[in-house]
Amino acid sequence: QVQLVESGGGLVQTGGSLRLSCAASGRHFSSYVMGWFRQGPGKEREFVAAITRGGGSTDYADSVKARFTISRDNDKNTVYLQMNSLKPEDTAIYYCAQSLIMTRTTYRVKVWGQGTQITVSS
Repeated sequence: QVQLVESGGGLVQTGGSLRLSCAASGRHFSSYVMGWFRQGPGKEREFVAAITRGGGSTDYADSVKARFTISRDNDKNTVYLQMNSLKPEDTAIYYCAQSLIMTRTTYRVKVWGQGTQITVSS
């Protein structure tokens, strides 16, 4: 069973930056689409970003486009989320996700990480 472990969360001021990492156990990491979702206080889990198997194509939610960058290193079985110009509304638990296709929907995600908290102070 694949496990996804996020790291890099924490508290940051408005305008600051953070980089999340998600390390995957098991083999065939490069066979899966990877993504990030988030769930803010009192909100439903929502799509943030996704990246194709080889890393050649990405997708972003409008709310994070031009501020966040998703990338992956298949040799290290790791996907990253570089977050710049953070805003208080970015405060949420961020989840790493593995799926078979590029998707913005939670029900197509096959494996979830445990989540890491990001808090952006104003």
